[in-house]
Amino acid sequence: MRYSFIVLLTVLMAPALVNCQTQTKKSQLLAPQDFEVKMTQVKNYTLLDVRTQEEYDKGHLADATLIDFYNSDFKKELSKLDKAKPVFVYCAVGGRSGSTAKALIDMGFTEVYDLRGGIESWVKAKKNVVK
Repeated sequence: MRYSFIVLLTVLMAPALVNCQTQTKKSQLLAPQDFEVKMTQVKNYTLLDVRTQEEYDKGHLADATLIDFYNSDFKKELSKLDKAKPVFVYCAVGGRSGSTAKALIDMGFTEVYDLRGGIESWVKAKKNVVK
């Protein structure tokens, strides 16, 4: 009898426990090759460069939008982006883009891809940049 009660209680509680689990959205950290492939698979996305203007002018990915991580209006500028569109983000080596990816997820963006190692890893992988 006691065993049956425990089984019944477990069966009744299982759905409630599953529903209580929160699913945390995370950005995806992608190596240059995977980042590039993902951009060809995804339609209508935002490519975001979060370096400074000077860094951007030395070379950037084609069609990248620049929003300087160090700008005082950085988060305000991020909030202007379309949350319905996937965002691909990169910086110089990955620190600023990692922070930006987290901020985007916290702001409600659901599809965020971060370039592992930043543009330096992109260049080392012999991927194209424009000036």
